[in-house]
Amino acid sequence: MKLELETVTGAYQIQRYDTNSITINDQVCTSSLILMPQHLSAWAVKDFASLTEAHFAALIPLKPEVVLLGTGTKIRFPAPELLVPLINQGIGVEVMNTPAACRTYNVLMSEERAVVAALLFD
Repeated sequence: MKLELETVTGAYQIQRYDTNSITINDQVCTSSLILMPQHLSAWAVKDFASLTEAHFAALIPLKPEVVLLGTGTKIRFPAPELLVPLINQGIGVEVMNTPAACRTYNVLMSEERAVVAALLFD
């Protein structure tokens, strides 16, 4: 069986990640970020403990069908009330550690899904 690397032209793709950084299209990111196939920006979240409802509400204008919340090296679930802005808009939220969120983002991005990865470091 022949294997080929699939790339999506013009889209932000995660190339590698570790506990301190994520490399996206050859750009190394070392702080919290928001990632979509056509959007990359810093996320004004210092760490998991500082998450607020407003941080999640800020994702709504991106019009995702699902938000992948990467919580660092450990899976940590935010208080349900923080997710209310997304839930009220019918936007799904999947919570996982950041490495799993990176892998899941690449799969959904390659399927051309409206996915947002909101990624935190420890």
